[in-house]
Amino acid sequence: MDQLKRRIGLWVLVAYGVGVMVGAGIYVLTGAVAGLAGPWAPLAFLLAGLVAAPTALSYAEFAARVPEAAGEAAFVAKGFGWPGLGTVVGLLIVVTGTVSAAAVLRGGTGYLLGLVDWPFALVAIALGVALTAVAVLGVLESLALAGLFTLIEVCGLALVIWAGGSAEPIPVTSAAVPVVGIGAAAVLAFFAFIGFEDIVNMAEEVRDPERTLPRAILISLGITSALYALVVWAAVRAVPLEALGASEQPLALVWQAAMGGEARFLSGIAVFAALNGVLAQIVMASRVLFGLGRSGGALDLFHRAHPRFGTPVLATVSVGAAVIAAALALPVSVLAEGASSVLLAVFVAVNAALIAVKRQGGARPRFRVPMAVPVVGLILSLGALLVSLAG
Repeated sequence: MDQLKRRIGLWVLVAYGVGVMVGAGIYVLTGAVAGLAGPWAPLAFLLAGLVAAPTALSYAEFAARVPEAAGEAAFVAKGFGWPGLGTVVGLLIVVTGTVSAAAVLRGGTGYLLGLVDWPFALVAIALGVALTAVAVLGVLESLALAGLFTLIEVCGLALVIWAGGSAEPIPVTSAAVPVVGIGAAAVLAFFAFIGFEDIVNMAEEVRDPERTLPRAILISLGITSALYALVVWAAVRAVPLEALGASEQPLALVWQAAMGGEARFLSGIAVFAALNGVLAQIVMASRVLFGLGRSGGALDLFHRAHPRFGTPVLATVSVGAAVIAAALALPVSVLAEGASSVLLAVFVAVNAALIAVKRQGGARPRFRVPMAVPVVGLILSLGALLVSLAG
C-alpha cells in the first residue's frame, strides 16, 4: 500500500498547526522579548506574525498547487525543475524536525523531572517510544492527542492571560518608542511562529487538501498571533520589565504576581507542550520521508503505508528512533540552534520557487496570492536568516 488515508478535516488540522507553533518556547521567550521591547512587547509579536505571514501565504498557494507529503521538497522541485534540489530540501526538513524534536524531548523530560524524581534516560526513552507508537497507530489518533495537548497548552496560557489581566497594573513611565528594540524583539519572536510549514506535509491525509490546507495555515497563524500578543500583554502588565527580562520562567512570575503562591502547574503544562512538539515533529518528518520515497532510489523503502493503520510505519519508527537517540546525546542542544536557520533557508527557497512558478504561468490554483507576496516573503526570510547567522 503506497497511499495514506485521508482522515483529517479543517479544525483537526488547525489544532495541529496551533499546537506546533504554541510550544514550550512561549514559556521562556516572553521574558526575552519583553526585555528588548519593554511595554511594546505585544506589538513585537504582532509584527513577527506579519513577517511570517507572506511566507505562510506562499506555503498556502503551493499547498493548493502541489498537495503532497514532503511539501517543501515538492515545491522547490516544481519551482526550479530540479528534483535533486527538492530531495536535499526534504532531507534538511527531516533532519531539522528530528533535531528539534530531540531538543524538545530533552526539555520536556527536564520539566517532568522537576515534578518527579526518575532517571532521565528512562523517562526520555519511555516518552519517545510512547509518542512514536501513537504516531504509528494512526494520523487521526496522533492529531487527536496533539489536539488534546494543544487544548491543555491554550488553557494554561488563558489562565496566565486572566491572571495578568486581573492583576494590579505596573506603572509604566512615558518614554520614546524603542524602535530598534521592537525590531530586535520582532526578529526574536519570529522564531515562535515557525511551525506553520509543518501543515503542508499532512497534505495526503487531508480531505479536500486544495481548499483545507490554505485555510488551516492562515487560521493557525492568526490564532497563534493573537494568543502570543495577549500573553505578552498580560506579562508586561503584571510584572516589572526588569524581572521579566531576567527570568527563565516569566509566565510563572505573572501568576505569582497576580495570584501569589507557586506556579508548578505551569511546569506540568510545559511538559504537555513539549510532548505536543515531539509528536508533531515525528508525524511531520515521517510524512516528508514518505513523500521523498515516491521518486524511488534509496528512499523508496519509506514510501509504504500500513494497510491497517494507513500510516508510514517504517518512516515513523525510523524518525522516532532517531529522535530518542539524539535526545540522549549531548550535542543536541548545539544542533538545535541551527534548526531555525535551516528552516529560514528553506523559506527563502520556497518563496523563490513560487516566484519561478508564477513567472512560468500555467494552471491557476483555487488559492493564489499576488506576486508581491512571495517577493516580500523572500526578502523578509532572507533578512531574518542573515540576522540569525550574524547572531
